[in-house]
Amino acid sequence: MAFTQDDLTAINDAIATGELEVQFADGKRVRYRSINELMKAKQHIEDSISSASGKAPKRGLRLNVCKGV
Repeated sequence: MAFTQDDLTAINDAIATGELEVQFADGKRVRYRSINELMKAKQHIEDSISSASGKAPKRGLRLNVCKGV
């Protein structure tokens, strides 16, 4: 399935309102179990849209530093 900007907008709207059920532009309805699952779906859609447009997906970097003893 190729995702569209409308799909991303539907996910963002659901996250903003706290809804767990999303209706996409093609008429499909999906009920997510949690906001965390919605956030994962959002990231997946963003990555798919980015790769389809030729851009590399966003990646995060976490550093954990500690002062020596």
